[in-house]
Amino acid sequence: MTPLLEVRHLSRSFGGLMAVNDVSFSLTAGRITALIGPNGAGKTTCFNLVAGALRPTGGQVVFEGRPIENTPPEIVCRMGIARTFQIVRPMRDMSVIENAMVGAFSWTTHVNEARATAYEALDSVGLAGKADARTDQLTLPDRKMLETAKALSTRPRLLLLDEVMAGLRPTEAAGVVRVLQKLAAGGLTILLVEHVMRIVMEIASTVIVLHHGAKIAEGRPGDVVADPKVVESYLGAGFHG
Repeated sequence: MTPLLEVRHLSRSFGGLMAVNDVSFSLTAGRITALIGPNGAGKTTCFNLVAGALRPTGGQVVFEGRPIENTPPEIVCRMGIARTFQIVRPMRDMSVIENAMVGAFSWTTHVNEARATAYEALDSVGLAGKADARTDQLTLPDRKMLETAKALSTRPRLLLLDEVMAGLRPTEAAGVVRVLQKLAAGGLTILLVEHVMRIVMEIASTVIVLHHGAKIAEGRPGDVVADPKVVESYLGAGFHG
């Protein structure tokens, strides 16, 4: 099966700092892959390189067989890659559905079409009942899901989620896990940055570990957490999977 996304020997330096160093991996359609590692490992930089927000120092990003590493982010979005951000900033002077419609306007200029797509995205993350609410009425989990709905409204085939469960209680995170599993079951490919290993073990079919910008492990969750390099650099000697 041809991968949906291939990252080939990807590197990015900032002055003398190599933030991403010769990283390669591929994503299979309809799977959830977790990108993990300590703070400063290069995870968000890797996201920015895939999404077009940064250009690599070296290497390639290939989406559906087409190199895209020098493509502007708005074009990358229209091609089918959407991303969320760790810090959610909904537009407070707009309703929930109007926030979600912003994503749809990346591919349509028709208001009714954008509204229908936005409502469908809200429904997929459990926010359809709050479509007309003000964003300041939303809880943190709801704001996280609104950020996801905005990305889904762009009609992506690959969704990049940057710590979508940060700050959530276990029961709230469990609800997000169910949403993401449902999206993947529907054919959406998801790459997520996540620090809570319990969630990674539950949701990901593949785990990629970065450390100091380099990939140090990749594989099934159970195999990765047993890797001595991962335990030493990230999980700590007291970790038990």
